[in-house]
Amino acid sequence: MWRMGLVSILLWAAPALAQETPLFRASVALVKLDVQVTERGRLVTGLAREDFSVFDEGTPSQIVYFGHETEPVAVLLLLDVSGSMRRRLKEMAAASRRALAALRPGDQVAVMHFSRNAAVRLPFTGDFEAVAARLARMPEESGLGSGTQINLAIVTAAGYVAKTLEGRPGRRAIVILTDNAGLNYQAPDEDALRALLQADVVLNAIVTPDARPPEPPPPGRNLNPDFTPPDVFRLARATGGEVLRAADAGEAFSRMLESIRTRYSLHCAAAAGPAGTYRRLRVELTEEARRRYPRAEIRTREGYFLP
Repeated sequence: MWRMGLVSILLWAAPALAQETPLFRASVALVKLDVQVTERGRLVTGLAREDFSVFDEGTPSQIVYFGHETEPVAVLLLLDVSGSMRRRLKEMAAASRRALAALRPGDQVAVMHFSRNAAVRLPFTGDFEAVAARLARMPEESGLGSGTQINLAIVTAAGYVAKTLEGRPGRRAIVILTDNAGLNYQAPDEDALRALLQADVVLNAIVTPDARPPEPPPPGRNLNPDFTPPDVFRLARATGGEVLRAADAGEAFSRMLESIRTRYSLHCAAAAGPAGTYRRLRVELTEEARRRYPRAEIRTREGYFLP
């Protein structure tokens, strides 16, 4: 799940919705956290606001909003259409209708393709049949140039999400399908990470079985800083997303959408400080919740930039 900004929060909901609604009226800069909890590989659902603790640079931060499953979700599918990915694209298209069934009315999906360049092929829509039809045409995609620039595509996708969904409620996610191969030209990981965090979007990745994070350069070898290897593993971890290595991209697509749909949404007040300062975040289960789920693992964003 995160755009930060000034928001006005009004207490108007009925008592039955109190858990999903902030309990005060205020104007405050919020940090939005999209949180996944698993135990032994299984999603943990049914947790409440009181089961979480958030720490901002080690200092406890009050959770001013809590939501789970009721919030709409916007998912941008960022699809690598380079030649090496043709088989995976077909698998994803074949499973798309089944996978999209995990979404609910009010959720939206957009489709963006990339290789050397990136382009929106279907804007955000709640018409999942149109999404499935668009995905069925993926393997014939052309006209985006040779080569693969993953970070540039991520920056473009994050910018599109931020602009298109500005002011809309709900959680945001990008699902990238790629083999994590190629080189980024003048687009370091830091640029991609900043774009993702400022757009309040979680990056999730479906990668081929042989995809790996880049190896560090050998000692004493100087690499051209204009060219950097892609690392969707790092970007997903830093934004709170997950990476699925999949022999079958269609099956992974179904699992990914189910996982995105069942995450928790926590909002906390941003700290004071100079604009652009990076602050580290940590989310934990409370002692009582940890007793119920002793092996629980939490995945969420590692930090945020002050507005």
